[in-house]
Amino acid sequence: MKKTVGNFTFIETSIAGVYIITAKKYADERGYNMETYRESDFKEAGLNYRFVQDNQSRSKKGVLRGLHFQKKHPQAKLVRVLEGEVLDVCVDLRKNSATYGKWESVRLTAEEGNMFMIPRGFAHGFVVLSETATFSYKLDDFYHPEDEGGILWNDPELNIDWQYEEEPILSPKDQKYLPFKESKIEF
Repeated sequence: MKKTVGNFTFIETSIAGVYIITAKKYADERGYNMETYRESDFKEAGLNYRFVQDNQSRSKKGVLRGLHFQKKHPQAKLVRVLEGEVLDVCVDLRKNSATYGKWESVRLTAEEGNMFMIPRGFAHGFVVLSETATFSYKLDDFYHPEDEGGILWNDPELNIDWQYEEEPILSPKDQKYLPFKESKIEF
């Protein structure tokens, strides 16, 4: 499904509730200007979220962050890249979903200005494809460090194509996550 509302085009992916969003850019010789979020347009498109926290990270090429989720405080995320390029991935953890255990990905670039809307009940991660990337998250619940969970990024059952050929750079935490079946997480 593709729907344009205001300055935004919403494209639903193969997983219900997960959208790739593009925003219209107004450009001239000086540069560009664009809206990155308008609550009324998102609601009209069926994405009714109340964002309460914004986060930002900067990473170098090959850094893979994920696959993360919060166990008791799941978060919907609207993510985009402010500088650089990443491959962004989400995995459906909603136990009653027809796409439970399936993943979706999109290349997010600062140049394109595209976004990825991930509802609650998903694991999320990304790998940096450019020399550096600045990544922005809008969250509909607060971060609770004691509530963190994750899935092993290279779980053979999920078989995610990270579109990155070298060994990624992982945090110690991300190296210790269990495979999908062993994590036993369902929303």
